[in-house]
Amino acid sequence: MAEAPVSDAHAVAGEPGVAAETHAGTEVHHAEPLLLGIAPPVAVVSASMIVLILIALWKGVPKLVTSGLDAKIADIRSQLEQAKALRAEAEALRKEYADKIASAEKDVASMLDHARHEAEAIVAKAEADTTDVIARREKMAQDKIGAAERSAVADLRTKAARAAADAAQGLIRGNYTAQADRALVDQSIGAL
Repeated sequence: MAEAPVSDAHAVAGEPGVAAETHAGTEVHHAEPLLLGIAPPVAVVSASMIVLILIALWKGVPKLVTSGLDAKIADIRSQLEQAKALRAEAEALRKEYADKIASAEKDVASMLDHARHEAEAIVAKAEADTTDVIARREKMAQDKIGAAERSAVADLRTKAARAAADAAQGLIRGNYTAQADRALVDQSIGAL
């Protein structure tokens, strides 16, 4: 099978795998287009960029850009200065509070020491007071016991004396009669 000749329509459309050929088998070269019939577009764009750059230089755009950048740099420097000042202030505050904390810790330690001494003094006083109270109560108890003993001894003596008197009265009644009494009285009178 023989290939069919490629038409110009296919060559212009640019189908892949198909070379742009004419009926005669020669390649066709196209002329570059001109912008407004003057020059190729690349030259016009390059010339406009050069003119734009020259206008920017003439109007002082670089000075505006550098002055804007300088202003930004100055602003950043001032912010850095403020940040340094704030940091120094924060360091001073941190040191001040660290000193206050250290002072507070010393105060707490001295307060605890003072409280410990006061507690020991209170305990010692309480022990002394307790010892005194115990001694007073023991003395009171001993006095009560002594009083109870004396009372018991007195009661016992009283009871013993009554018992002896009752016993003596019973003995006298049983052993002595009226005649024995007379004889004793006469004997006593005679002895005088």
